[in-house]
Amino acid sequence: MAPKDRPLTSIEICAGAGGQAIGLHQAGFKHLALVEIDKHAAETLEWNIKRRESWSWEREYCDVISDDVNNFRPIPSDDIQDSGLDKPVKFLGRQLRRGDLDLLAGGVPCPPFSHAGKQLGKDDERDLFPRMLELVDELHPKAVMIENVRGIKDAKFVDYRTYIEARLAGGRAKRPETGLEEDFAGLGYEICEWEVLEASDFGVPQLRPRAVLVAIRADVLGDIKFVWPTPVGGVYSVFDALEKSMEARYEPYISMGGKIGKIASESLSRWVREASRAALEKKDGGIAPTLVGGSKKHGGADLGPSRAKAAWETLGVSGMGVANNHEQGEKKKSQGRDLFGAGGPMLTVEQAAIIQGFPKEWEFTGGKTAQYRQVGNAFPPPVAAAVGKAIADVLRAADERDANTAAPRQKPLPGQVVPAFADGADDRQGAGV
Repeated sequence: MAPKDRPLTSIEICAGAGGQAIGLHQAGFKHLALVEIDKHAAETLEWNIKRRESWSWEREYCDVISDDVNNFRPIPSDDIQDSGLDKPVKFLGRQLRRGDLDLLAGGVPCPPFSHAGKQLGKDDERDLFPRMLELVDELHPKAVMIENVRGIKDAKFVDYRTYIEARLAGGRAKRPETGLEEDFAGLGYEICEWEVLEASDFGVPQLRPRAVLVAIRADVLGDIKFVWPTPVGGVYSVFDALEKSMEARYEPYISMGGKIGKIASESLSRWVREASRAALEKKDGGIAPTLVGGSKKHGGADLGPSRAKAAWETLGVSGMGVANNHEQGEKKKSQGRDLFGAGGPMLTVEQAAIIQGFPKEWEFTGGKTAQYRQVGNAFPPPVAAAVGKAIADVLRAADERDANTAAPRQKPLPGQVVPAFADGADDRQGAGV
């Protein structure tokens, strides 16, 4: 198999409803395992993998694991029963071994570092960086990708960031448990920096800054340079993103005519006017504020704190809740709240997913609040795809370099000079190798 045709494998922890998994899939990675503790999000992953033809590889070879990542044991162990993966054995021909994996990725929980929370960092029970580092050591993947909120870049977390980098690449840092400085040997990686990426730079109609850490094994990276993705150019506004779906939501009532038809027509026109004006006049181009998924501890779903609600109001949208879809709205008689309120229409889960950059066909399981939380807590797929492609480019280049370096020498014919190494698959074939 030529290096360019070799499947790039990945495992993702804290996979949620698939935002990062979709992006990495689009970048060419094949998932061996997706680990997610929330049962609704895990069901969403299973539901879509079973039904999407483009995910047929994962349907056959990927384990969707609904469990705490602290219980996840991807490599068999004599000490722990039921360790190892199931479906990937059919692809690998054996159990996964240390060093086999191309990419370990994870959007570890953000509350420990979020500006919206208490920013307890390492003291937050939800901090899963220690488990991620354990898995890096256990799996020794070629590349690591960790996503978190921008808050982890704050000055108050500099010691923790330095510790994570030292664990991966070696260096001196304070051990979080003791606060004492130590010299760490590292796990053999080079840090490609923590980069803050704006979702709106990658075609997502939302202000959603995320800190992404990429580390690549030193023996893989060698003289290859990792290049962070650059903005795709242009702004995709909320108006552009939601225009068709808003028209579709109002159409059944407009077509009724009469009083309800007039109300629906006026409500749609008001939203179009306000959202399109925001796209033309606002400095940010009329993109949405960051969607907030919330947690099980804090009531139902809405579009965030007061500042976020005020920003949604300038886009013609009420941020006071999440709307039912048409079928549920008819059943619950909630159209007055969902579509015709003075503050404008509320978003449906499907529309929130558009704002987050999910593909249209991706479906979510569970009740409305559970679905919205899956959407609101996701890593936008287009951003994950951009970073994933940058990582894949390095891994492909490393494959090509290593294949060329390992190419056998050919005995020259009399009077013929042959380069020491063929430059690629085509050259090797032409040289008769």
